[in-house]
Amino acid sequence: MKINNVTEKDLFYILDLFEKMEVTYWLDGGWGVDVLTGKQQREHRDIDIDFDAQHTQKVIQKLEDIGYKIEVDWMPSRMELKHKKYGYLDIHPINLNDDGSITQANPEGGNYVFQNEWFSETNYKGRKIPCISKEAQLLFHSGYDLTEKDHFDIKNLKSIT
Repeated sequence: MKINNVTEKDLFYILDLFEKMEVTYWLDGGWGVDVLTGKQQREHRDIDIDFDAQHTQKVIQKLEDIGYKIEVDWMPSRMELKHKKYGYLDIHPINLNDDGSITQANPEGGNYVFQNEWFSETNYKGRKIPCISKEAQLLFHSGYDLTEKDHFDIKNLKSIT
């Protein structure tokens, strides 16, 4: 039973799933760092996906339909799900507001406000992947006690020219 290592094949499966659902998304977290660097640098426990919050129910329903089980529910901020084959998936609904701003519900109440330019794309293995920018990744890797994986990801982000 595979749970603690989400492979590149698993990543592409999830990205394909979001594209088939026609849900706007951006890859975040450790896999987001790796696609920015152009290669897988380490093993990943999960996949982090930021997506258009207006599709939250559709996304959750589809994930449950294919066998994901909810592990952590901090909605409307985030939800972590687990699949016996595809491992962990951490989903983050974001609001693409009419005025062009992008916000995400904060677990303590209120909203995080994000810069539009933080939502970018990169080419990885011949595929265009929407992802969180290098600048945003570096910003998001601050303000808390960093793990060994965080330090590794920061080093890799800083190596991008």
